[in-house]
Amino acid sequence: MLPLSLLRAAENSPMLVELKSGDTYNGRLVNCDSWMNINLKDVICTSVDGTKFWKLTDCYIRGNSVKYLRLPDDVVDKVPEDDGRKFAGRGGGRGRGRGPGRGGRGRGRGSGRGRGEGRGRGGRGGRGGRGGRSQS
Repeated sequence: MLPLSLLRAAENSPMLVELKSGDTYNGRLVNCDSWMNINLKDVICTSVDGTKFWKLTDCYIRGNSVKYLRLPDDVVDKVPEDDGRKFAGRGGGRGRGRGPGRGGRGRGRGSGRGRGEGRGRGGRGGRGGRGGRSQS
């Protein structure tokens, strides 16, 4: 089960969010996006030391500031199991063996038909100039 699918299944459920800063937010999950940015409603925010409390109608929490999330146990039962076979058989081969994978090696430069006048260090003419033909 993926964390994002678990979070999406928890919409309209109460949850606790602790930030990396130590602040905690208790509220109902309105929605979340693919970066785990979270919208909560009917929120009670608690300071790090636990002495200050704020009641908020709604709040937005950026995903990369979240330390952990606490969800009700019944949310876990709602999420369908993902067996990981969703992408089996798709795409080309990768790694060693089994052929070229994505597109093969291609022709490259100078390996086509013709008189060997492609780019490179040159055939009969030496290092510079125009490849295989000498200028005479």
